[in-house]
Amino acid sequence: MVKSPVNKKMLVLILTAFLVFLTGCAIRDGVDAVGNDINIIDRVAFTVFGRNIYWYAICIITGIALAYFYGLHIAKKTGFKEEDLIDGFIIGVIVGIIGARLYYVAFAWNEGGYAQDPLRIITGFVNEEGGLAIHGAVLFVAVFVYFYWRKRRFNFYILGEMLAPGFMIGQIVGRWGNFFNQEAHGGPISTSLVEGRAYLEKLLLPDFIIDQMLISDSSYYAAIDSPTRYYMHPTFLYESFWNFIGLLIILITRRYWKRYWVGDAVLFYMVWYGVGRIFVESLRTDYLPLNIFGLELRVAQVVSVLMIIAGVVLYILRRVFKVHPISYLDTLEANK
Repeated sequence: MVKSPVNKKMLVLILTAFLVFLTGCAIRDGVDAVGNDINIIDRVAFTVFGRNIYWYAICIITGIALAYFYGLHIAKKTGFKEEDLIDGFIIGVIVGIIGARLYYVAFAWNEGGYAQDPLRIITGFVNEEGGLAIHGAVLFVAVFVYFYWRKRRFNFYILGEMLAPGFMIGQIVGRWGNFFNQEAHGGPISTSLVEGRAYLEKLLLPDFIIDQMLISDSSYYAAIDSPTRYYMHPTFLYESFWNFIGLLIILITRRYWKRYWVGDAVLFYMVWYGVGRIFVESLRTDYLPLNIFGLELRVAQVVSVLMIIAGVVLYILRRVFKVHPISYLDTLEANK
């Protein structure tokens, strides 16, 4: 087996670079409408040859990199061929981004203006308009993994132990891109700035997070003391923390529970993320709508319900019919 390039120095280097960028980013300072000192981090980290490099992109890339190193670590411990992981990872990331974009466009076809100008599917993405949805990435990557498995015939279940936690790692870090962009947030905590800030302080959040949650829906660059700014629910943080707890559950459970089977991480992810996303989506203001028989639903909640049902049903069927009943601990022991 090729020696894994994973080491602690690489992980420390990535995290250190992220923190260096964070400490050197531009700040807009001022006071809010009730006199609190506010420091809002600019969403542009730096500029290269006239092209803005956004914190959102840095967070996404950092999350992907950490997921990649995690995957290599698990591959080494389980005997999974690293070349299969590396080849699949490169293509999978591309497929995931395309899927996230197409999914978003499909459900924002009219509201986003794509029906009138289909080229914006590409040009809008390139021109920094954004528009990605994690459910699209999950769906497209799942389809890709199936066909990739048919070609390479690797251990599908071991891949699941890299893929599901990898998605969680990517989302834990990637959601902070929404923090810098002041997007994908919830509604106003209160119409009172005093009450809104007090709520966030009760969550023991540091000032830099609380300040960044002072948001105006009218304009990203609205004056800090604008009366249209309110303290919003930090849904990015809720989701990031929820995924962090889920990741810990996977790592701890499979380390100590003999009845944890290889591949269970995927089913757990489907249920865990689905439950968390239903709650978070109920708070968000930028949800994608889905009209069914005159009833407006939220796309992410509908898909999350389907994920939960599928995850529970597949888990039960797997136990009943004993589909690949191999303990994760036994897999590690066999590859020592």
